[in-house]
Amino acid sequence: MANIPDAAKKVPLMFQAQTAGRCQLQYLKKDVTQQDAEKWASEWVEKAYPKSPDFGTEVETRTYTINWRFVTNAGQDDGIVRPVIGAYGWPFYPGSSMKGIFRNACTPEQAERYCGKPLNGGDFAPGILRFHGGYPVDENWQQKLIDIVHPQQDWQVKTDQKPAGAFVQISLFKPKLKFGISSNIPLTETEWETIWQIWEKAFATGIGCRVSAGYGQPKKLTGEVLHRVQLQGQGAAAKLLDKTGEFRPNMFKAAVRGHALRIFGGLTNSKTADSVVQTLFGGVQDEGTVGLLGITFRETALELNDFGVGSYAVPTYKVEGQLSWLLTQNIPETERETLQKLIKSLTQFAMLLGGFGKSWRRADHRLFYPEYYDTETPKPLIGCHWQWNGERSLIKDVKVRKLEKVGEFIEEVRQVAQDWLELQGITPNPQQKANWRETWHPETVEIWGRQTKEGAEDCEAVRWLHGPYREALPKARITEGSIYRTSVTGELGNIGRLWHRMYPVIGLKKNPDEPSKPILRNTNQFFELLTFFPDDSEHSDEFLDFLASEQKLFQKLWPLA
Repeated sequence: MANIPDAAKKVPLMFQAQTAGRCQLQYLKKDVTQQDAEKWASEWVEKAYPKSPDFGTEVETRTYTINWRFVTNAGQDDGIVRPVIGAYGWPFYPGSSMKGIFRNACTPEQAERYCGKPLNGGDFAPGILRFHGGYPVDENWQQKLIDIVHPQQDWQVKTDQKPAGAFVQISLFKPKLKFGISSNIPLTETEWETIWQIWEKAFATGIGCRVSAGYGQPKKLTGEVLHRVQLQGQGAAAKLLDKTGEFRPNMFKAAVRGHALRIFGGLTNSKTADSVVQTLFGGVQDEGTVGLLGITFRETALELNDFGVGSYAVPTYKVEGQLSWLLTQNIPETERETLQKLIKSLTQFAMLLGGFGKSWRRADHRLFYPEYYDTETPKPLIGCHWQWNGERSLIKDVKVRKLEKVGEFIEEVRQVAQDWLELQGITPNPQQKANWRETWHPETVEIWGRQTKEGAEDCEAVRWLHGPYREALPKARITEGSIYRTSVTGELGNIGRLWHRMYPVIGLKKNPDEPSKPILRNTNQFFELLTFFPDDSEHSDEFLDFLASEQKLFQKLWPLA
């Protein structure tokens, strides 16, 4: 037999070990024309059978669409999350997983009939149903398989140490999945309808991995909703390996989880704050925790575009939709009520002081500093802009309609966080606050604000991010004041200590015809808010002195005097 030159290199990556020099799906390599993950996916779909597997005539089936991405972990390759691959090379949701969440959605009687029960002596009586799992039903599953994961929580909140970088996982983008169930005895149409209702109840909480971050959620929302809001926003979209953009709903959970860490970190020690937030949102510390809260976002309008040129070219999004916070477990009613208040407050906190996704600490320069881009020199896209949308959210979720209410609202958020701690048997102790860069405590953060008079053009502090906030007056012995490229503002790759937000002012008028339904009043004005975590640098001290001396411009809103 003739020798095959470089035979090892001709083995498909799917059959190579996850190790250096072989195949490393999870890691992104520099200066390569094709990532291992891209080649792996290309080799996979090329050999997959062109038609989906057939369940057969004895299996009852129904088809459902996933709202965003669907990810399962085969557990076959070390360090990489990639789908289970079944018949004909098609990805599938295992029948064992399907049975597990179906059983959890059953009553005890239904669980015994459909899924089986243990018998005396260690035997097990099987149920009448067989779960055949689910397959995508068209070739669209082969598109956008490469998914990007950015672990940034510690960098965003706690330390200045940059994360290792982005990682890859393989997931299906908005697939349409057909699920199969069969019975070993004949069943009536009525009972089959009951069975599918149970499955839809189970399916409502999401299927696969990372469901609490928005993965694997059904397009039709039927789960238990704790809090629901309407939002619209714009900013820089995530860039996939093929350079296309994607709006990724998991950024909502990431942002609110980060704010929860900041708030709880100002009320108790770091270890307790981490534990409480893991209980709320899930995590992998110790033995791992399934969080109480999950999210799903249903877009009603989405526009993806591009901005910038050359190395500054980025995909962008404009989106409108409904963000829902879901309760994933049964908890006592007292806890449920407090949890509902907590997630409502944290969402309002995120909207008031920042935004979601990339560059959330900055107001969108396209809206509030358009002249920044009036130059031949390419500039990066900076900032995002989010606002409430829809009559219900504009009435119910706008907690700050007057500038002086900002401080009161912050105190309300901290109070409901303390209430949650006490329900968990934890005594709040702000004197033992977490030693993080962005711990939310009166000794570590200040909020300054003003109300604009001339709409988006009347944005004062955005220019301080790129130039002096105070011009030098040599005759008066006044030096130039600047926070540009200091620890206050940070720079590319380094997170600063200043958030800048332009929050739309929405007024209400009494409705003479229906007093219970006030009339919304758009003002074309904004609250310009600065959230500042001072450090011990000279630039930080000088900037605080400047804000205090210019209170006709900005007022100190929190901590309350």
